[in-house]
Amino acid sequence: MASAAMLNAPCNIGALKFEVKLKPSPNLFCARPSVKLNQRRVLTIRASKEGHDNGSSSGPLRKMGLTDEECEAAVVAGNVPEAPPVPPKPVAPAGTPLVSSLPINRRPRRNRRSSVARAAFQETNISPANLVYPLFIHEGEEDTPIGAMPGCYRLGWRHGLVEEVAKARDVGVNSIVLFPKVPDALKTSTGDEAYNDNGLVPRTIRLLKDKYPDLVIYTDVALDPYSSDGHDGIVREDGVIMNDETVHQLCKQAVAQARAGADVVSPSDMMDGRVGAIRAALDAEGFQHVSIMSYTAKYASSFYGPFREALDSNPRFGDKKTYQMNPANYREALVELQADESEGADILLVKPGLPYLDIIRLLRDKSPLPIAAYQVSGEYSMIKAGGVLKMIDEERVMMESLMCLRRAGADIILTYFALQAGRCMCGEKR
Repeated sequence: MASAAMLNAPCNIGALKFEVKLKPSPNLFCARPSVKLNQRRVLTIRASKEGHDNGSSSGPLRKMGLTDEECEAAVVAGNVPEAPPVPPKPVAPAGTPLVSSLPINRRPRRNRRSSVARAAFQETNISPANLVYPLFIHEGEEDTPIGAMPGCYRLGWRHGLVEEVAKARDVGVNSIVLFPKVPDALKTSTGDEAYNDNGLVPRTIRLLKDKYPDLVIYTDVALDPYSSDGHDGIVREDGVIMNDETVHQLCKQAVAQARAGADVVSPSDMMDGRVGAIRAALDAEGFQHVSIMSYTAKYASSFYGPFREALDSNPRFGDKKTYQMNPANYREALVELQADESEGADILLVKPGLPYLDIIRLLRDKSPLPIAAYQVSGEYSMIKAGGVLKMIDEERVMMESLMCLRRAGADIILTYFALQAGRCMCGEKR
């Protein structure tokens, strides 16, 4: 009789091959076997990976046409479809010692087992919105490579700069900071070119704002690019950097930049009292909306060398240790922090970045204001050189260094890697 025979019929569903076996049942050959019968039916499904060995798939698995009630009744009756077996325990390599499990309840590695878990529990993230792109500009039409900074150029302000900004915006980097290479003939001991309304920086700001109205433009407020002495302030004949007289010049420079359309002026000079004076000067001219990013903790660092080559702004004599901070000092950063906060700074910056993670964290913990970190030219060039020499994976080290600055507490990062990192975050090839 048909009901006394065992049905053993293979069938293909989608990309999987199934072998379906049914035990004898009076209704065996019905279009839809009833699960309400007293006889017990056993459904065995074994799946093979045919069609998947080469990575192909013919689509989703077809359903068997049973209602929810029928599926549940089958399980209640003991007709449970087979699932893949419990995977075998992975075998340790030969020679692994047999030891008892350590008596520990907390195993942090459990939260690192898979890439999905690691992504879910990641505490720090970075996006192109966290990056500010420092750009060097000059009066020429052609872009001039900077030898000590591979991949960086003095950009022609009317052509190369506009193109570079467009590339950055394409990957979500919409904030830049401008650094001018000023002709030597315009440099003076008092840096008067710094506040020329038709100077290189104001002209460039007006051009960029006309082209990209929503671009956020940071500017540098300091006299060194305009000084014939190469210092951030006016130099007295005995070599002393004059503080209050320099601040007077800086106020005029900041107002000229704001008038041209700058969003954020950034005094990097480290003169005492300059934040409050600049705030008052801006407000008096109707620029209450213009922010101040103060270089709060700018150290007299050896990591600035390539930058000074880019702008041809090395001091003609001496060093900058009488106004920039001692790299050995930690608590002194709190003094600068308190002064800048009280004088009206909107953003506090630490420079350099990676060697000063402790200072970034200090300012982050002590101030509610946004914290910026400057990954300076020396940091950039070392990573580039290591990548060229195949000593490190340039892209991985680049992204790790930026993530470390974020982890330390930086809300924004000024970095020459901004375009390259933005492309990396957007999945583009370099």
